[in-house]
Amino acid sequence: MTRIAVNGVHLNVERSGTGPALLLLHGFTGSQATWVPYLLNTWSGFSLVAVDLLGHGHSDAPLDPDRYRMERCVEDLITLLDMLALPRAALLGYSMGGRVALHLALRAPQRLWALILESASPGIADVAARAARAQSDAALAAFIEQEGIEAFVDRWQALPLFATQARLSLAVRQTLRRQRLANNPQSLANSLRGLGAGIQECVLLRLADVRIPVLLLAGALDALYCDHARSMAAVLPCRRLEIVPDAGHAVHWEQPTLFAGAVQTFLAEYKHYQPYQAYQER
Repeated sequence: MTRIAVNGVHLNVERSGTGPALLLLHGFTGSQATWVPYLLNTWSGFSLVAVDLLGHGHSDAPLDPDRYRMERCVEDLITLLDMLALPRAALLGYSMGGRVALHLALRAPQRLWALILESASPGIADVAARAARAQSDAALAAFIEQEGIEAFVDRWQALPLFATQARLSLAVRQTLRRQRLANNPQSLANSLRGLGAGIQECVLLRLADVRIPVLLLAGALDALYCDHARSMAAVLPCRRLEIVPDAGHAVHWEQPTLFAGAVQTFLAEYKHYQPYQAYQER
């Protein structure tokens, strides 16, 4: 465990491997432990940097929900790249981490040489639907505080979004549950209030400005996020869309071999691509 001071907080960072950098961002209720199966020899030839986002894992858990907001989260990650002396990195984000990755790519495209989005959303376009999601997230945050982490994890795992995870082995399901239970309930509540999908702008139409190679991954059994991936593929200038068969929301757990191979192939193809300005001119 390595905790690094960033903009007045500490982020936990785990590193392995050598070569071009790949920054890994987990989803809500996750941590850098999400990527443990991939940190040793899976993506050879790359320096892997797995981060616990604020309020998750072993990173700090501020009491102020505003400290979790997207703009602060993105700024923390840019500062972290500076602290690690990484002028450029590829970025892989899963679910909530994918939304963060999109915002970072829009905020500082010159810091990235590739972007991988797994089961990610560009945000909720409809204003009324976004307001309803914000209200739902606020209610869920209150539930976490009132009922505690175990009741929340039971409720979270029962969501239709994760129904396909019932097919995972008992050992994998137990690992996922331990990771979720390891989080602090107050910090998860604050993460929902500060970084929930309901308070984020929809960036879909801005994705035409993301002029770096992008890999979009979604599980074929996750219809909503397949739709999100296709909508982003229609806008992004340089993208590859892969719908992974027999997988739901967590492709990296449900089809780990296909997931690892898709990421490795994509990274190997673009690892020598560096000049951001040259790509802009294409």
